[in-house]
Amino acid sequence: MEDIDPRGPRSVAEPGPEAAEVVRIARDLMRMDTSNYGPGRAEGEAEAADYSRALLEEAGLECRAYEAERGRTNLVARWPGRDPELPALMLHGHLDVVPADPDVWSADPFGAELRDGMIWGRGAVDMKGTDAMILASVREMLRNGEQPRRDIVLTFFADEESGCTYGSAWMVEEHPHLFEGVENAISEVGGYSVDIAGKRAYLLQTGEKGALWARLTVEGKAGHGSQLHDDNAVVRLAEAVARIGRATWPVTLTDTTGELLERVRVMAGLPVGTDPHRIAEAAGFGARFIKPSLQDVVNVTMFQGGYKDNVVPERASAVIDVRCLPGRHDHVLDRIRELAGPGVRVDVEVDFCAMENPFDGDLVGQITETLRRHDPEAEVLPYLLPAGTDNKLLSRPGIRGFGFAPLRLPADLDFPSLFHGVDERIPVDSLIFGQQVLADLIRTY
Repeated sequence: MEDIDPRGPRSVAEPGPEAAEVVRIARDLMRMDTSNYGPGRAEGEAEAADYSRALLEEAGLECRAYEAERGRTNLVARWPGRDPELPALMLHGHLDVVPADPDVWSADPFGAELRDGMIWGRGAVDMKGTDAMILASVREMLRNGEQPRRDIVLTFFADEESGCTYGSAWMVEEHPHLFEGVENAISEVGGYSVDIAGKRAYLLQTGEKGALWARLTVEGKAGHGSQLHDDNAVVRLAEAVARIGRATWPVTLTDTTGELLERVRVMAGLPVGTDPHRIAEAAGFGARFIKPSLQDVVNVTMFQGGYKDNVVPERASAVIDVRCLPGRHDHVLDRIRELAGPGVRVDVEVDFCAMENPFDGDLVGQITETLRRHDPEAEVLPYLLPAGTDNKLLSRPGIRGFGFAPLRLPADLDFPSLFHGVDERIPVDSLIFGQQVLADLIRTY
């Protein structure tokens, strides 16, 4: 028996959702290999920046490119609003992606294949799909002769996936005038939906944990592997790493996570006093991001020691990835030094501050109102991202950053697992929904 399209008959001339401009732009961007191997090793973002620039300038918006190094391109455009007295809004994305091993994917990571109603490829969720939503929304409004209420600053950064050195960090330091008058910024890893007890809720990212990467170093006495050694740098480092890796960190709620858990608890019908991690689990796949936002997290990620199988080395080192809650930076670092113990040097190599914005204000209110126009029964909840985005760097000149890439997702899709994951993909219908919501927000805010 012939399958029947539940949406009814479609004429030959009527295009399907896969023909939407946001889908075309997302697929074009995903076919460009902008892999960032870090630090400093990357395919470069120039091709994606040139493509984005051509789209915006074809629609009538002048852009400028800025390169910290050849090929590491940042793109900026300022779209004047009707009321220059209003604070400007920044919409920003990054053009680089993490590498993908084609041998473990079921699709070409840079093929942007359409399958099962989704676009498959590296960058689908992080974050070329969102870049496409921004570009398609702005192009739609420009074609229609529309003008936003306030200035909109469009920025596409390089190097977000490796510390932002050639991207937002460099732009904020070298070209701060480009961001003058910007009060709020919107970018990735927020605005996606989760299922809570059969009800849909959207997680608006209002803050991020701090990121601190530290190197532990132990100096010992080198010698032949056949001899007795009571000062083995590898052993002493391994003991320090084991103490740090096994340490437990208490649940510590911030304003954001406290409000999030209470609202999830009520939606899920859980009793007062329910364990915070149990409440987080009521958010389904969203728990993957929510649980680590409830406490400081420290993971050992690299261990280096030795250069020959019969030589006890004079030095050994390890790297730890520390994600600390707002206001906990110094406490966490002090405890790591205490756990490391005497004779272990702790050097902080990367240190990004945590940030947390109140779940209020005109932008939050407009986001909530806009989402409910497109999904009337939706709840909008604040959450704290356990990882980081360019918003951390933008906070240095005082810009309040939010994660809002609105996606109405199938309840059975484990969306958080797709970030940096194998077979990264995004539903076509979700991408179209997000572009419509984002364009509506630009018009009304």
